[in-house]
Amino acid sequence: MKPLEGFRVLDLTRYLSGPYCTMVLAELGADVIKVEAPTTGDDSRRLGPKVNGESYPFAMPNRSKRSIALDLKGRSGHAAFLRMVEEADLVIENFRPGVVDRLGISYGDLTKVRPDLLYCSISGWGQSGPYRDRPGFDIMAQGASGFMRMTGHPDGRPAKVGIAVNDIAAGATAIYSIMAAELSRRSTGKGDYIDVSLLESGLAWTVWESGAYFGSGEVPTATGTRHRRSTPYQAYATNDGYVTIGANNERLWKRLVSDVLERPEWLEDDRFATLSARMEHIDELQDAIEAITTTAGTRHWMDLLDQAGVPGGPVLTYDEALADPHVRARGLIAEVEHPVIGPMRTIAPPTKFGEIDFSIVSAAPLLGQHSREVLAESGLSEEEIQDLLENGTVHEHTTATGSNS
Repeated sequence: MKPLEGFRVLDLTRYLSGPYCTMVLAELGADVIKVEAPTTGDDSRRLGPKVNGESYPFAMPNRSKRSIALDLKGRSGHAAFLRMVEEADLVIENFRPGVVDRLGISYGDLTKVRPDLLYCSISGWGQSGPYRDRPGFDIMAQGASGFMRMTGHPDGRPAKVGIAVNDIAAGATAIYSIMAAELSRRSTGKGDYIDVSLLESGLAWTVWESGAYFGSGEVPTATGTRHRRSTPYQAYATNDGYVTIGANNERLWKRLVSDVLERPEWLEDDRFATLSARMEHIDELQDAIEAITTTAGTRHWMDLLDQAGVPGGPVLTYDEALADPHVRARGLIAEVEHPVIGPMRTIAPPTKFGEIDFSIVSAAPLLGQHSREVLAESGLSEEEIQDLLENGTVHEHTTATGSNS
């Protein structure tokens, strides 16, 4: 049995932050119903590449859910949604602040129907403050959080983190916040409102950077792959790529210079003898290490580092990372059958529990694939459902056809 079985989620989110959150909830057992606009659906459905007309990127964070295509703007669609809320435990949305008020589906509106409802809003800047009404995606949050000024190489242009880190941070923040609110609800019987922003979720991860800033006023800047507090702790060039080395304490430093690089004299070199000296002469240290590491390949240095017990590893491209035998052995690549795309690979849930079932439930839904059954479960009669379908308030996907695009 999955831990969130019986927990029903009405998911009004689009793109990545909210869908990532609800994907995790679904694979922990929640019944996640993705509520989408008829004909268009989640905006990420248009993202390529597509297979047989279906978006592969959309399918990644939207697996294990059901989909209802429902127009919330009309009276009949709004009424149908309220019927769904009666059976829901959580409503989650990532519209710009104010949109849910105009739609009549705010926390205040919905608690009149379900008093103990949990309600989570994810937005770029949060539900209050001077930037409340400003639209915001991941890159805006990366810029405003300082991330783009501390990523990349010194004296280079601002650089974005390679993944949508603020989106994922907000999704992860929403997950643990919802879990905490649900634990509280189970003991108190009271629902709660949860306000999550991309900006704050990212800033909350700057644990060491904030410590340095509050402690000494240090503003983190771009350091390439270098650590701001320790060295050697970075990627070094080899003759066929790069190798990461993490000799970030005296014990590991001694092993590195004696057993791997075979330069025991560096232990007495005034430039490198202490951590503070190494940080002061970090450019010289990099040049000295790379004069050695560029004489052989990455695999050679990895073997020596492993033998010496010094943390190290390759710097892989994404395709190489997914093909790595360790990643494969850990079962991180899963396959699921999609009704239109067919067999498709995806990233499996990463946590390995001893007892809890944390696994993919199903492929991502087609737009409106579950409209009829969700409405029926919410107590609407067949006649009411048919009326909604006929007047265009509800869309039902009835065929699995498409073309490559």
